[in-house]
Amino acid sequence: MSAADQRQGLWELAHERGMSRRRFLWLLSAGGATAVLAACTGTRVPAETLAPTAPAAEMLPWFKDPDPFIVRGTSGLEARLENLDGLITPERFFFVRNNSVSLDVAVDDWSLSITGDAVPAAVEMSYDDVLAMESRTLEAYLECAGNHRAMFDLVNGQAAEGTQWGTGAVGNATWTGVPLADVLRAAGISYDAVSVMLIGMDVDSPEMGFRRVIPAAKAMDPDTLLVHGMNGSALPRDHGYPLRALVPGWVGSTSIKWLSQIVVSADQQWARNNTTSYVLIGDAYPPEGEALGEVATAQTIKSALALPWPAELDAGVHRIGGYAHSPAGRVAAVEWSDDSGRSWREAQLVGRQARLGWARFEFRWDAPAGEHTVMTRATDTAGNAQPEQVPFNKKGYLFNQPVPHPVRVV
Repeated sequence: MSAADQRQGLWELAHERGMSRRRFLWLLSAGGATAVLAACTGTRVPAETLAPTAPAAEMLPWFKDPDPFIVRGTSGLEARLENLDGLITPERFFFVRNNSVSLDVAVDDWSLSITGDAVPAAVEMSYDDVLAMESRTLEAYLECAGNHRAMFDLVNGQAAEGTQWGTGAVGNATWTGVPLADVLRAAGISYDAVSVMLIGMDVDSPEMGFRRVIPAAKAMDPDTLLVHGMNGSALPRDHGYPLRALVPGWVGSTSIKWLSQIVVSADQQWARNNTTSYVLIGDAYPPEGEALGEVATAQTIKSALALPWPAELDAGVHRIGGYAHSPAGRVAAVEWSDDSGRSWREAQLVGRQARLGWARFEFRWDAPAGEHTVMTRATDTAGNAQPEQVPFNKKGYLFNQPVPHPVRVV
């Protein structure tokens, strides 16, 4: 019997005994099968069998198997880009970033409310109401604002606050949903609407429901969706089931999960996540409105190698791959360097690239033995390129310098 089959059998036993999936996963990660079986039979679990680093709460914050990921505390699961193959990221490998635990929402208990002074009256929609509206499917990458945050320290020697994400807080999927514009029109959005606040059901997150404000114009963009499907299936719980926002090209925190409320206003709305958080705070970013700096909205052009960090390879010829993406247009070119950026060569873009998706690239490297630093840099069709230097911001958002990837060749 495979390890996966054993785990599934253990889960079925635990489920029959009334154990929640989160408690099951926590016990499994903390003390293994022994801890799960003890809990199923009502036996006291000896403290010494539990890992000393087990979470304080008796649950893991997500539903999917964390094994393929780099676990970033309770904040999320960082994808290992070397596990990905192809343009579309399978759900089981798609990164997770939460501000609380993932929710298990029953559709029958869920509704979407649209309120505010820029709609004539409050509107409430059921899940069936949303599904009955005309949907569209698009391919788009989704990226955490803090992706590459660790590089502020590793590359520039100045550590930023927050979870030290590497290069894997990003993924590319097909998303199916209803244009937010259609929902707002159905609610009677007024011509003088200025801002739209999206609020999730995750009441354990800051503000008792994670929320972001977007301009009304962005809310009315036909590519801004209320998503109920991912990669041809229903939206998974870790990714916001039953409904989430998708704002392609903008920082991932804008794409609110477990969406349940929309507030439409004729005034600019302010909340934690556009005043003190998801704000670029630093000397290069003057305050705007009530924010302490420049509000993080659109993502930046980036590229990264699909290799472990650090990587180890045998000497000889290798096909090295990676991913690049930009919010402003398709990727036009990717260059690579194996001498810390002193010289650059062009990589090959592989396969198709969707308008809002990422691009795959590859290059042939005859790797000699020794310690190397391999770097990549991308340019998009709008002429944007990765910069040589990014001004520091306190919370480490939007780092997009070329990443010096350490590779040991033996």
